[in-house]
Amino acid sequence: MSALRAPATPGTRTGASPRRAPLTALEGGAGRRFDVVRAPLQATSGVPFLVLCALILAGALLAALLLNTSMARGSYEAAALQREVGQVAQDVQAKQAELRAAENSLADRARAMGMVPAEDPTMISVGSRSVVGVGAGKGAQDGSEEP
Repeated sequence: MSALRAPATPGTRTGASPRRAPLTALEGGAGRRFDVVRAPLQATSGVPFLVLCALILAGALLAALLLNTSMARGSYEAAALQREVGQVAQDVQAKQAELRAAENSLADRARAMGMVPAEDPTMISVGSRSVVGVGAGKGAQDGSEEP
């Protein structure tokens, strides 16, 4: 079958292959010279770009690691300081309780030692350099008051 020729169809030429239209010169193109054109640039390699991307990625990962490490260290320090603050607060509360107990038992301990309460307490004001209190008049009559 391949050896048989196909019958010619009306409107086609037999024996000759179809031709392209002949090339014609452009108007005003006669006598023009060729212009010097640079050769196209060689395709650049993608390796430097990939290296740059890898370096940026490595730098970002390193920065994230350092930030995470410093945050963890700060967290441990904050936890230690909170424990210390709690311990100090407990110590302060214990000392305040001891002080209240000592204030409450002060009068009893003084009586046990043979002390008696003062009937006319007299005090000295350092700022005004004067004697103040309930017994202030008594010291002034004795002449024992010294400014």
